[in-house]
Amino acid sequence: MPTLVNCCQGLITVDGGASTVRLIHFTLQEYLSTSPDIFSRPPSTMAEICLTYLNSKEVMAIPADGSPDISDTPFIKYSSLHWGSHTKKQLSDHGRSLVLQLLQECDGHISTKLLLEQAGHLELKGVGMRFPVSGLHCASFFGVVEVVATLIETRSYDTDAGDFGGYTPLGWAAENGHEEVVKILLKLGEVNPNKPNDHGRTPLSLAASVDTRRP
Repeated sequence: MPTLVNCCQGLITVDGGASTVRLIHFTLQEYLSTSPDIFSRPPSTMAEICLTYLNSKEVMAIPADGSPDISDTPFIKYSSLHWGSHTKKQLSDHGRSLVLQLLQECDGHISTKLLLEQAGHLELKGVGMRFPVSGLHCASFFGVVEVVATLIETRSYDTDAGDFGGYTPLGWAAENGHEEVVKILLKLGEVNPNKPNDHGRTPLSLAASVDTRRP
């Protein structure tokens, strides 16, 4: 935290009691609010930062099996859980290459483990991370349309393959409500919307569950 504060050149302050970070003065917030062009393409920049970090040698060396110590890499959890949401909002050419680089190592990467733990889909105790989780599964989980389309064009993925829990890319997209990705996958003749995962849930039933949760 001291490093982060120092990098901000005194423009932020940390309230330890409330566990919050805020701008040093309200006039700064007013200035930033009326000057939107100061930070150009913020989602794209954040996506590149997260992806560059996850592709670094230090992170790549962290084992996904067992319970690795990630206390010395505090940014890893945020990057693992949010690179997709930033990428979905805005994707640069450089960001696209970083995504494709990460997804080549998706199966067995520590970021995949952290993502699946957060989603509540690592029920299988004692199973290592070298089970099938493809880059197409991860891209479909986040609903990044451009990346999903690119991965399909490479024809290097089985578009209807199940991962460790039997989830297909269509299943991930359906469960998370990513309609555009669902449409792309359904156009492929080999993708079966009625293929059940290991819990007996089909992509079609997962999509129906999402609809019932919406107001």
